[in-house]
Amino acid sequence: MQRLEEIFKIKIKDEELFRRALTHPSYTKEQEKTFLDSYERLEFLGDAVLKLLTSDILFEMYPDFPEGKLSKIRSIVVSDMTLAKIFKSYKLESLLFVAKHEKKQHLSENDTICACAFEALLGAFYLEGRLNGLRRFLRKVLKPYIEDVNANYVNFNAKALLQEYTQGVNKQLPEYKLLDEKGPAHKKTFTVQVLFKDEVCGTGTGSTKKEAEQNAAAEACRKFNVGEGE
Repeated sequence: MQRLEEIFKIKIKDEELFRRALTHPSYTKEQEKTFLDSYERLEFLGDAVLKLLTSDILFEMYPDFPEGKLSKIRSIVVSDMTLAKIFKSYKLESLLFVAKHEKKQHLSENDTICACAFEALLGAFYLEGRLNGLRRFLRKVLKPYIEDVNANYVNFNAKALLQEYTQGVNKQLPEYKLLDEKGPAHKKTFTVQVLFKDEVCGTGTGSTKKEAEQNAAAEACRKFNVGEGE
């Protein structure tokens, strides 16, 4: 609890609530508890809190941006990849309660699980009436990501932009091909190619297939000059 208070700069009243926010469903099954003792319900609430506060922050940061552009930036900023990076930057994965078998499989390092737990923590702070404190925390941690997304929008939204482009050319979808997969299960590196009209137009690597595909698509977008006006 002390670690969470140091990170969020918010005092905690109900310690059990925050233990639940850091409890993966595998742990509740191992301990023969119900789903109510895991982070799932708090994650549901925290997801809504995150979207609200991120919208508020974007609304303040970019007073001249239209709704569509704000929505696009928000969708990227609240992605599992971003939330997991923030969660891991504070080494919060070390606080997760997971079952023994899953712990051996490094489940606590999984991006989706880290993102879910992060949202659950937001839900817990919301239930304690700490919305203003959460806004201050999220503005501090999200601001660099928001500015990065705004400055490098094509890189972050490359798959969607490339698909729009290829469908506009001949109504075909780009094809992604996995070239290589290296490393242990919890720390893999993927290499992906993207093809259009049976020709390779981009190659990318990443810690997930999705990230590798996004990087391959970004290279293809640069090749086709897609998204230059975004």
